[in-house]
Amino acid sequence: MTLAQLKYVTTIAACGSMNQAAKSLFLSQPSLSASVRELEEEIGIEIFRRTNRGITTTVEGEEFLGYARQVMDQYHLVEAKYIEKQNEKKKFSVSMQHYTFAVDAFMKMVRKYGMDAYEFAVHETKTRDVIEDVRTFRSEIGILYINDFNEQVIRKLLKESGLEFTQILRCKVYVYMAKKHPLAGAKEIAIEQLDEYPCLSFEQGDNNSFYFAEEVLSTYDYKKIIKANDRATMLNLMIGLDGYTLCSGIICEELNGADYVAIPLKTQEEMTIGYISRKGVPISTIGKEYLEEVAAYQEHVL
Repeated sequence: MTLAQLKYVTTIAACGSMNQAAKSLFLSQPSLSASVRELEEEIGIEIFRRTNRGITTTVEGEEFLGYARQVMDQYHLVEAKYIEKQNEKKKFSVSMQHYTFAVDAFMKMVRKYGMDAYEFAVHETKTRDVIEDVRTFRSEIGILYINDFNEQVIRKLLKESGLEFTQILRCKVYVYMAKKHPLAGAKEIAIEQLDEYPCLSFEQGDNNSFYFAEEVLSTYDYKKIIKANDRATMLNLMIGLDGYTLCSGIICEELNGADYVAIPLKTQEEMTIGYISRKGVPISTIGKEYLEEVAAYQEHVL
């Protein structure tokens, strides 16, 4: 296995075409194909499946490409710093369930780098995609929660994906709603009191299992429920329809504004929010700085 071969397969994956990749690499297509076949024979897996319509990446190939991209990224950093004498560009990517405080922590981390060259990414997405992003190296870290109901399923999936979960925050469950909501002045709310108002839940796409829900009490028989894809829509529905969602109770007025409150839910349920990462792979310096910002929100847990 050579760096050239790793460059070849990552370029093919990026181009989505053997022919286009060959042109990009200034190679003949037969030479490129032969080099890829030699690599596949050496590692014992098929990276690309060739059809009349082009190429597709196999499941095993996608995992291999994740490692290959990581190696190539590190090589480019070394090359830029010691060969081309450039300042290395700092890189970091995180995927998360829809947590305002996790986005706020990301912004605080980014501000520390000021005028430095960097390439950061934040993906606010579905639960299954958070796991898949970390598994396939799209993100270094994933932020999600577990509780007594979903823990066994989530941990099994993480184990199968070569990932591990580390706790950051432990919190009670709160009802998040607009300040104008009829129940906003309550000291505590029972789930039955919410039956006449729409419960707002984040859409999980094809993986819309109770175990992947971002809200606790996902098996409760809600009388009214509305699925949404993003936080902005959720906030609009809270204002316009007296909707609510169940959350950690950590409020970020800087991002969401001051029109919302979190009221304790009358339940014994708790949420454990943490990060997932690749097992045995150390967290980068930037990743550690981000996690420190997230952990600081323990002080804001109501």
